[in-house]
Amino acid sequence: MDSQKVDMFILTYGNYFETHQLIHIRERLLAMDDSKWVLIQSIQFKDPTLSIIISILAGVLGVDRFLIGDVGLGIGKLWTCGGLGIWAFVDWFLIMGATREKNLKKLQQFLYL
Repeated sequence: MDSQKVDMFILTYGNYFETHQLIHIRERLLAMDDSKWVLIQSIQFKDPTLSIIISILAGVLGVDRFLIGDVGLGIGKLWTCGGLGIWAFVDWFLIMGATREKNLKKLQQFLYL
């Protein structure tokens, strides 16, 4: 794939992934066919910043976990009122990493087609 496209992708979506993963993502994108570029551009990533904001505002209800696709954890947080607030507080520190991990898994589905 064209290096300008890859660099533009990294600049646009770089904060949606962990920093140490960007080099590997860039290498995989460079090795891909140009025909897959449309598929890569169509992926909808979740914003880690939005996840932390929602976690602070509605984390007790599990909305943050529902947002990133962790339905089971979302239901658990909803039923326990965020583990009586403890689970919700811990998620303030974990939700951004979990969101970035989900984004990586979603991208890897397309990288290894």
